Parts: sequence; structure tokens; C-alpha cells
Amino acid sequence: MVTIKDIAKKAGVSTATISYVLNNEGKISEETRRRVLKIVDEMNYKRNTIAKSLRTSKTSTIGIVAEDITVFNTSSIINGINKFVEDQGFHIILTNLRLHQRTGLNYSNIKSYMAEISESIDVLLSRQIEGIIYIGVHPRDVTGVVRKTNKPTVYTYCYTSGDDYCVNYDDKLAAYEITNYFIKMGHENIAVISGPADSLATCERLHGYKDALNENNLLYNPDYIESGDWEFESGISAIKKILSKNKKPPTAIFAMNDLMAAGAIEAAFELGYSVPDDFSVIGFDNREFSRFYRPRITTMDLPLNKMGEKSAEILINLINGKKVNKKSYKIRCRLIKRDSVKKIK
Repeated sequence: MVTIKDIAKKAGVSTATISYVLNNEGKISEETRRRVLKIVDEMNYKRNTIAKSLRTSKTSTIGIVAEDITVFNTSSIINGINKFVEDQGFHIILTNLRLHQRTGLNYSNIKSYMAEISESIDVLLSRQIEGIIYIGVHPRDVTGVVRKTNKPTVYTYCYTSGDDYCVNYDDKLAAYEITNYFIKMGHENIAVISGPADSLATCERLHGYKDALNENNLLYNPDYIESGDWEFESGISAIKKILSKNKKPPTAIFAMNDLMAAGAIEAAFELGYSVPDDFSVIGFDNREFSRFYRPRITTMDLPLNKMGEKSAEILINLINGKKVNKKSYKIRCRLIKRDSVKKIK
């Protein structure tokens, strides 16, 4: 096995110089640095990171706990984390809890898997990780799901009621911007297909919707609001209910996710209406299918990569003992304008 001493002998420098080059430390001339790195490559030197971690108590490794990697949001968040940590010389170890596969939309059942979650945390800790990023399957309170450890932890696509670091997107602002866009396009009768009433995302988006109505002197009509369950079929049933109980039908539909938006479009066609000629529709999440649907669905894009990057930035700052000024971060979403909205005035 090639050692630092072998590299130093061939390069004609001290072992300290080799260590400085490999760790990007010290005042080493660029010529020496290039020469050492060339010899390192030629001799196929592999650094003993395990030995280094035992000496320094630093492994430059973070653990990612994903509630379920099959959920649409998770891969983009992980990609953002990976990009940031690579630039900082860190590595990741990923564990997948498969909770969505086990519980579906019944998030309260997740607590019955606490033993498995705790075991996954133990496995990560045994790998000498320096911190944890926990990725939820849905923006909700996960207080108590992850037990407290002596490692810094950042939560994303979820939050806690404790004094934890959390990174999410701004639901309220996103719904406010969607409603204002409808109003700008001439719509005043704007219906909403919401998520379940006990969802924080639903509450935040309804607040944003109402704020936009108030600022534009438009009345809030509770008959224009119908709850769904985030699934395609609930979008179909919700739009049918809205149309059946309103003598003056809405001209615009804000569906709180793309699946329900697609359901609303499907129901409109079934009832003999056209989108966007009779109804304009906006979804939420910018799921991949939304740009292939007909009409292509205008939707709100989630800043998933940025959430991953910000989570990693916070965690690495905490690992390095740097001050992090805020505990909760909300990143702005971006409206993707497509074919499902029509200007009427």
C-alpha cells in the first residue's frame, strides 16, 4: 500500500508538505501542489479516511434520513444536498424509511414505525456521521419522530414544534401569488380545491388566497371552497360539488396540487366544459406530468433543489461551529405559466 512517506520520498518534500497538499492547507506553492498531486495520481494513492477520522474526530460525512425516496419531492432535495456537500468536501450516507409505501397518506400511522426509525438513526450514528438531514414526505409536524442525538439535525419538507432548524417553501406566499395572477388575468370568481383541513399546507395556502382577495376588494365565498385529499379522484368530485352548489360558477380554479388540478380538468371535460375557455386552472407542485397534460397545467414550482442546498449549508455551518442566525427558513416558489389559464378581461 502506498503511503504518504512514499509520496514524499518521490516528490522530494516532507510528509508535512504532502499532508498540507492533500488537506488543502498551509502555504504551499502552486508548482509544488501540482507536482505532488501528479505523483499522487501516478502512484494511485488512496487516503485512509478511517484513520484520519479516528485522529481528528472528523469524518466529513452527513446522514440523510428520507421518509420515502419514491415521493416526488425527495430526489430533488437529495440532489441539492449532494451538490452542496460535494463542493464542501463532504459525503452523504442515505437511509430510506419507505414510510409512504407503508402508510400512504395516513401520516399519523408513521408513529407506529418509531422503532425502525430509531434503528435507522443508530445505524447512521455508527457510521460516524457528523450531522443529520431529515426529509419528510409531506410538510407536517414531525416532532418526536426523530429522537434527540448529540448531532446537529436539520429538517426539510417538514417541521417541528421544537427549537429545531427547518427548511421549507413559502406556502402562503405561493397561494397569494397564484390568486393575484388569476386576478391579473381578469378572474374575480376564484374557487379552491384544498387539501385536508388538518394540513398546515392547506391552512397556509388558504391564508394566502384570502389575503389576495382582501387586497383586491373581492369577497370570500365559502361555497367556492371544497376539500380534496391530494389525489386525482378528489379533484374530480370537488369540482362537481363546486359547480352544483353555485348558481354563478367560478371562472378560475386553484387546485392545491397538480393531481387535483388534473382531476378538475377531467371533470370539466366530462361535464361539457372547456379548459381554459370556460375555466382556468392552476395547480401546485410542478409535477412532471403537468407539462405533458392537455392543456398543459399552469402550476407553482417548488424550490426543492434550493431547499436541499440550504439544509446542507445550515448543517455544515453547525458542524463547523459557525453561527446560524435563523431556525426556520421558507424559500419562495416560482409560478410556471402554461396553457390552462386564459385572460378574460
